[in-house]
Amino acid sequence: MDLRRSAPADAVSVARWPTSEAEAVMWCGGGEFPVREQTASAWRTDEDVRAYVLVEDGRLIAYGELWLDAEENEVELARLIVEPARRGEGLGRRLVRGLLAGAIEAGFDDVYMRVHPDNDRALRCYLGAGFVPVDPALAKDWNAAQPVDYTWLRHAPAAADS
Repeated sequence: MDLRRSAPADAVSVARWPTSEAEAVMWCGGGEFPVREQTASAWRTDEDVRAYVLVEDGRLIAYGELWLDAEENEVELARLIVEPARRGEGLGRRLVRGLLAGAIEAGFDDVYMRVHPDNDRALRCYLGAGFVPVDPALAKDWNAAQPVDYTWLRHAPAAADS
């Protein structure tokens, strides 16, 4: 399995992975279902976004992004999703660990992510990959401008499973 930078053509597959409108909202926050290829392709063009795919035997099996904030010296892991037929195999955690390695290698010490409040499966994955909830007051502040009250997490290496 390899983690590589996402190519424009990857959007064709990735846009099809949400299996319901609710899942699309939990994944990318938008009200668009099905997610259009053009939407997924456009995400990777932002200069502060680094999109990656996890590939096995030439087939895309997971997607995720690093949202870089050089001013704050932090990065957010975002829009993580695993191909539907491969869910439940630990690929989400593997993707998270690969993205974390990329963020740390790029010099970012503070790594965060947000989880939709209805996405229990993702929350379990991220907690198992070494993330812990941020201080409730900070989460409340960060959620003030958000459409839902996300669960905000920060990477804490000592919390990771072995």
